[in-house]
Amino acid sequence: MKILLCPLSDGGYLYPAIAAGRELRRRGHDVSVLGRSTAAPVAADAGLPFAAAEDFGGHRAFSATWWGPTGAAQYRATVRAARETGADLLVTSVLCNGALLAAEALDIPVAVVGLSVHLWDYRAGGDDEPHLGRTRQSRTRDCLRLHADLREQAGLAGRASRWGDEPLLGDALLLRGDPELEYPGARLPERVHHVGPLSWEPAADPAEVGAIGDHLSRSGKPVVYVHLGRFFEGRSLWPRLNEAFTGGRFQAVVEQGRSTDPRPAPDADILLVRKRWMGPLVDRAGLVLSSGTSAPVLAALLRGRPLALSPNGSEQPLLAGACMRAGVAVHFPNNPSVEASPLLESAWRDDGLRDRAHVLGGRLAAMDDAVRAADVVERVAGASAGAPAGAAPAGAGAAFPAEASTAPSAKASVSSKENHEYAISRPR
Repeated sequence: MKILLCPLSDGGYLYPAIAAGRELRRRGHDVSVLGRSTAAPVAADAGLPFAAAEDFGGHRAFSATWWGPTGAAQYRATVRAARETGADLLVTSVLCNGALLAAEALDIPVAVVGLSVHLWDYRAGGDDEPHLGRTRQSRTRDCLRLHADLREQAGLAGRASRWGDEPLLGDALLLRGDPELEYPGARLPERVHHVGPLSWEPAADPAEVGAIGDHLSRSGKPVVYVHLGRFFEGRSLWPRLNEAFTGGRFQAVVEQGRSTDPRPAPDADILLVRKRWMGPLVDRAGLVLSSGTSAPVLAALLRGRPLALSPNGSEQPLLAGACMRAGVAVHFPNNPSVEASPLLESAWRDDGLRDRAHVLGGRLAAMDDAVRAADVVERVAGASAGAPAGAAPAGAGAAFPAEASTAPSAKASVSSKENHEYAISRPR
């Protein structure tokens, strides 16, 4: 079977897809990667053939920052690359409407690699779930509207979607978390599967790891690893980081890959890094401070590290709430009236927090994640092979209007802030 991985090219989306792809390749399948040209070194490190989306008309098409307005370019690039490679199945990410529609146009199955929590409506239950960010219903409604708008542009609106009223799940949605992270009593949609963290990252350079270790050893202070997710709205977290790591007993290693405007104070015990990997840095730390995106949360839990979470938007409030319910994280409010250093000290000394992180991380590590994911992908492919093939619609893969790849849909809704201090996510 020929499989095209076409996730978003940001590490938190690309790496889990590669983890599944490597297992599928081990099973004898022909696996290749489509993504932004910047992802080529990562695919090479994974030993997978790579095609640049830009060569197929996909400028910005696989960027998490531009997931909304570049759906048309993503659709074009995926259709063209899938045809060129003869793909029998696609593996993509949540939010990749273009790749979902490419699978529909080409009449091939698609598996969607999700986050560590489910983003959209539950099948049942969860009605009393508190909403730290926007509601599930609001997120689901807006994501479905964007999908429907793009489907109309692609010329697919004239026929019923093969996924009915749940097109965002594809033929299977692979959740990378644990059932404990979902709201108690809620039931996931039928095509959603827990597979585990799908943990993979490019190999770290031992010399770089050593140099960072030497720097951290100079002060001897306990290390907090800080990994900020994409920033949406609200106050920057940098004043809080400077407060927490200036003149106190902790030092920080801050990954700046997603922090677009890092502002460490001159006297702060902060080491800025920009690495394609985080495992060795989490290993060195005793606590992980994050916005609450899936990659650093899972990396921390897999190593038994407790979390301090300061969510800002997108899935961050949802995952932060789940981690706090599970007792593996504390809230790190972006509020100057709450002292930062005592909060970190309390989390560091909380043995219960650390023990629960060990237990949940051990469960995640024991899930045979890549094996589970590959099993689901192969079942999806088998089910599709047994079903009658539908005719591709006229015009599938045709060029979109020029403006479609550079401007968001006019129908995309603008959601308001809700009862919390964080900003919600909006497609850009």
